[in-house]
Amino acid sequence: MSVTELYLANNRAYASRHTGPLPMEPSQRVAVVACMDARQDIYAVLGLEEGEASVIRNAGGVITEDVIRSLAVSQQLLGTDEIMLIHHTDCRMLTYPGYRLKEPILSESGMRPLWPEDSFHDVEVDVRWSISRVKASPYLPHRESVRGFVLDIATGLLEEVT
Repeated sequence: MSVTELYLANNRAYASRHTGPLPMEPSQRVAVVACMDARQDIYAVLGLEEGEASVIRNAGGVITEDVIRSLAVSQQLLGTDEIMLIHHTDCRMLTYPGYRLKEPILSESGMRPLWPEDSFHDVEVDVRWSISRVKASPYLPHRESVRGFVLDIATGLLEEVT
């Protein structure tokens, strides 16, 4: 059985006890931006239940144009007004800051990706940069409550970056 088949079986079990649909709008009016690292269960880390927050994930939890787009949708259409940014220790984007993804993709596909790699050397510096990028965005009406954190992968604790 493939992993996908296992996940589909898990989904059938989930659906059998699902009581949705929940309202579209996150009940806690918060959007969380985090890394896609599989070691982070953002719902468990924050004690979130389904329907409480918009959770946006990408490689590194980086504030890209698409994350700004998702935050704008979350604020404008779903009513969120608070933003949490969560980076973490031992991030691949941190541990291999010199890694270049574009060259292997170019050699395999013949096309150079248009996106920036957005790796970083210091997780706290990148959290501060992420906060400033969110606060500078003209597309987000609610920029007054933006806070950034680093999740320690070893302990599970969040440390606020000021």
